[in-house]
Amino acid sequence: MERRPAESRQGLTHREVPRALGLLLTMALMNALLYLCLDQFVSSPRRASEGPRPCPYGYFRMGQMRNCSPWLSCQELRAEVRQLKCVGEGAVKRVFLSEWKERKVALSRLTSLEMKADFLHGLQMLKSLQSKHIVTLLGYCEEDNTILTEYHPLGSLSNLEETLNLSKYQNVNTWQHRLQLAMDYVGIINYLHRSPLGTLVMCDSNDLPKTLSQYLLTSNFSIVANDLDALPLVNHSAGVFVKCGHRELHGDFVAPEQLWPYGEHVPFHDDLMPSYDEKIDIWKIPDVSSFLLGHVEGSDMVRFHLFDIHKACKSQIPAERPTARDILDTYQKVLNSLGGPVPSQTREML
Repeated sequence: MERRPAESRQGLTHREVPRALGLLLTMALMNALLYLCLDQFVSSPRRASEGPRPCPYGYFRMGQMRNCSPWLSCQELRAEVRQLKCVGEGAVKRVFLSEWKERKVALSRLTSLEMKADFLHGLQMLKSLQSKHIVTLLGYCEEDNTILTEYHPLGSLSNLEETLNLSKYQNVNTWQHRLQLAMDYVGIINYLHRSPLGTLVMCDSNDLPKTLSQYLLTSNFSIVANDLDALPLVNHSAGVFVKCGHRELHGDFVAPEQLWPYGEHVPFHDDLMPSYDEKIDIWKIPDVSSFLLGHVEGSDMVRFHLFDIHKACKSQIPAERPTARDILDTYQKVLNSLGGPVPSQTREML
């Protein structure tokens, strides 16, 4: 009779062994899954900061908005948007800092009916190209010739040095962050060259200041394209090429094929000017990237590592220039080899 409790305890032990093994296996599996999740988070810091999925066509979301809203109509723009002050003006649009439901927004108005075709082209591009590379479209009214977009208080890339001189941004005035800006810029060019509409050329970029004015610096220190009024389409298979404007261009910033090829003894005539393709954007990338890199500690080291790809961008033969994708891949390799990616939390805290 005294042996039964011992036998009972022994039998219980044998029965509990499979359960214990199962528990250990479960814990091991959970640890493995946790490790994989953490590894994915650490190795892809920018993916975690990309935010929610993009809105469907015809909808927008900005700032802290949780849900997507339909583009604002003429009636809503007239009733809900309060115009505050003019913050910029170009040949096609006049831009006003405005307010919509206590949010700062940018309201663009057509400057002259003579420029309406360019204005409508820019609107169509905004509607068709909405992505992380393009400023967010909030609404439009063709009857009133107005477009409403997200407002970025840091303004255009022209203000980059002035912005980085502010005490708030001293901690991001590094070659890593500046190279990331250059990658953003090349990423936009790559997106335009591979857009849903086909190969688009950023034509409104005949000098460095004009080029920088086409892009906005966001509050989280990234770049979006803002002015899409001069974005013609190239179709190599159909033999469709472009000419950026109808006047003679000068200087080293524009690609060689954009210069008048017949010498000073032949007066410029637009009908005689040869057309060209998207490789004119590639020619300008080294100049824009050099501006973005600035002259902080380490920027010359980055320029040295980018020398070969930038030299290829300046080939006199357009077909020999690399693609924007090639350049972007090279920038990423240089960033990884010299110091790794920008910490994900940095952009989130700006």
